[in-house]
Amino acid sequence: MTSTEKTPIKVAIIDLYNGHPNQGMRCFQDILDKYRTQNQLDLSYQVFNLRGNNEIPGLGFDIYISSGGPGSPLDSEGSVWETLYFELVENIQKHNNSDHPQKKHVLFVCHSFQLMCRYYGLGKVNQRHSPSFGILPVHQTENAQIDPVFAGLPEPFYAVDSRSWQVIEPNADRFEAIGATILAIEKERPHLDWERCLMSVRFNEYFIGTQFHPEADPEGMRLRLLEPERKKETIAEHGEHKYDEMLERLNDPDKLLLTQNTMIPNFLDQALLTFQEA
Repeated sequence: MTSTEKTPIKVAIIDLYNGHPNQGMRCFQDILDKYRTQNQLDLSYQVFNLRGNNEIPGLGFDIYISSGGPGSPLDSEGSVWETLYFELVENIQKHNNSDHPQKKHVLFVCHSFQLMCRYYGLGKVNQRHSPSFGILPVHQTENAQIDPVFAGLPEPFYAVDSRSWQVIEPNADRFEAIGATILAIEKERPHLDWERCLMSVRFNEYFIGTQFHPEADPEGMRLRLLEPERKKETIAEHGEHKYDEMLERLNDPDKLLLTQNTMIPNFLDQALLTFQEA
């Protein structure tokens, strides 16, 4: 990263939590702080409370990270904040399609991922039969094997899944039309007749999204798993044995910690290649 040492790098974190208590915003900032120190970068970030205050970043940022959040990814259609959000997405796309040498990379997580799948018409966005919550295996597709953001992750890898909504029934024509690819899918459950949901999509060369939470850390996850309501939900969905297994997985360096230390740093590496090339 020597060639970017003196270049100021500006990251926008778009907060879609709408004031809801969460671990995500802390985790994103922790990862960026660590990445800045490890790579000796002049990196700064700014948080925009979009759903709460209609705050939206302009095009003056180099990298964008868009968070998860509560509630339905369908009900916000036509709202002020969502209109601002998709205007930004369109402006970044225009910038990336121009001959400007420095492209802007965007990571869309969970709620943001669902919004983008709806925006591009890539599949059916619907509510799950019950919330999914826990540290669960995620399966990579062949496309992920060659995607630099997934480099260094095993098959399957483990990540925090926390969703009441999902994207299923991928629309092959739309994927082909915009050049998007599926990078990861939900684990197979042969005993159940449910469609496997999309867990990660590369929308284009510069936009990537995950249904799971690549930012999640063991400390935050332990706090959430021990919440009485979460504990009850998780045991109802996965059983007590799986719940105990999740608590054990928190201490395994090859599970959640590996994903947290790999994916977003890989994404940032890719985004910074643009700086070196520019």
